[in-house]
Amino acid sequence: MSKSLSGRRLYRWINFSAGLAIFFFGYDQGMMGGVNTSPDYVRVMGLGTSSYEGPSEGYVVNITEPTKQGGIVSIYYFGTLIGCVLAGSLGDRMGRIKTMYIGCLWIMFGAALQCSAQNIAWMLCARVINGIGTGFLNAIVPVWSAEVATHTSRGAFISLEFTLNILGVVVAYWLEFGLGFVGDGRSQVRWRFPIAFQIIPVIMFMVSLLWMPESPRYLAKIGRVEDARKILHRLRSTDDNDNSSDEKLHHVADQELNDILQVISLEKKHAKMNNYWNMFWGIGSGDLHIARRVQLSIWLQIVQEWVGIAAITVYAPTIFAEAGYGARKAQWLSGLNDVTYMIATLWNVLLIDKWGRRVGLWWGAIGQGIALILAGAFARLLKDNPEKAAQYGGAAAFFVFLYTAIFGATWLAIPWVYPTEIYPLEVRAKGNAWGVVGWSIGNGWLTLLNPIMFNKIGENTLHIFGAVNFLTIPMVWALYPETANRTLEEMDLLFASKSPFVWAEEKNFRKLKAEMEASGKGIEEVVEGAGVTEVLNEDLDAKA
Repeated sequence: MSKSLSGRRLYRWINFSAGLAIFFFGYDQGMMGGVNTSPDYVRVMGLGTSSYEGPSEGYVVNITEPTKQGGIVSIYYFGTLIGCVLAGSLGDRMGRIKTMYIGCLWIMFGAALQCSAQNIAWMLCARVINGIGTGFLNAIVPVWSAEVATHTSRGAFISLEFTLNILGVVVAYWLEFGLGFVGDGRSQVRWRFPIAFQIIPVIMFMVSLLWMPESPRYLAKIGRVEDARKILHRLRSTDDNDNSSDEKLHHVADQELNDILQVISLEKKHAKMNNYWNMFWGIGSGDLHIARRVQLSIWLQIVQEWVGIAAITVYAPTIFAEAGYGARKAQWLSGLNDVTYMIATLWNVLLIDKWGRRVGLWWGAIGQGIALILAGAFARLLKDNPEKAAQYGGAAAFFVFLYTAIFGATWLAIPWVYPTEIYPLEVRAKGNAWGVVGWSIGNGWLTLLNPIMFNKIGENTLHIFGAVNFLTIPMVWALYPETANRTLEEMDLLFASKSPFVWAEEKNFRKLKAEMEASGKGIEEVVEGAGVTEVLNEDLDAKA
């Protein structure tokens, strides 16, 4: 990036660059849906057969090995789990930019293997390699974005990237839909080209990184303070040549850097925490309470899958088919659902920083829970009353659309934003990697479990996930403190409380902030002082 760029223009370029990586992520996830319906892919992998259903429907596959098919999809998440763990360590050691480059190389190697696969063993190995690269980008790109954004726009900055994520899903879907009309639909191109296509956004992302600035927080952490200062000045500048405004903003950037350096000093005193094992168990983290943050990020990502997005994705085509829509029309509806899903993400971009993370998760859970329960109810009525397929099927389809729109506006991005915010700089890449571990577990688990649940209990599966949505409301209320409009450095104040409950954390945060304002002390001094005070109070209580 040319050093002449600063302020909003620099933000836009960083946002676009990171968005290319997240676009790839969405494309890669959406791609396998179309690949699994390709007759030639099913034949090559030995997953089933295909039959010609007339000119309007074309060749339709019949999967006879659903476990193998599910295994090919879910093993990808084993790769993402490995990749995010590796990336977390490298990201904190080598920097954000270099680690993202390494992830891109893994992806291109995996994509090349996938699109040339000749048997199921080959495909499985390729999927793991591709997943490792995706795990790298998932762990580091959101962290990089969070560390360059301002605290008042951090949520919107990352959420906009997830609009591009769903754009990737949309592109994958419609590309594969169009390729279904090539020849008689049995061409190798129908599945090999979409897999190879993912290399294009990855190459674009790699090229864009040549001009992107490193995270100023990472540079400060490794002692390159002046380089960090220069990048912060560029990020916090205006687009015009108003020197007086820039001087004020540079002063703000210098204060921000001062807070960063104080936090680095505090966190280096807890350097023992800087490995995955110690982070998970909280060894050496003292009043930073890293283990608590690890659990919050892992479970938020697991629950993101259990609120039903994987289930509704699996079951939506069944609802459309039982409503009396033909295979082609059902495909059109699924594609249209993806488009509305993408548009709905813009709502989150506008409101995530105004309403906060907690409110978004709350109203999302309420809307999603209602939509899932009603989708399941109308799906049941549809089965029991096939003569009313138009009415009940239309209602079920509506609630499928409503669910995905609400999810896109709330639960899609927030569980990705939250882990990038809550960790100390010393372990931020590893911390976000823990969130991706949770996402990998949730996705891999439900990719295998969903077909079994729908086979055994049908539409009642939607009722289970609907109930889970309502259970998340007290979980978020009690355990997940608000991060919106707080600096990354203030998170050490927020989590300094010995109590894991939000009301205690907020009370302690207000007390520490008031102490900073009244005494002029820095973050390092008040956090350490708070720890000593709590220990003394505990000793006095014990003696009493």
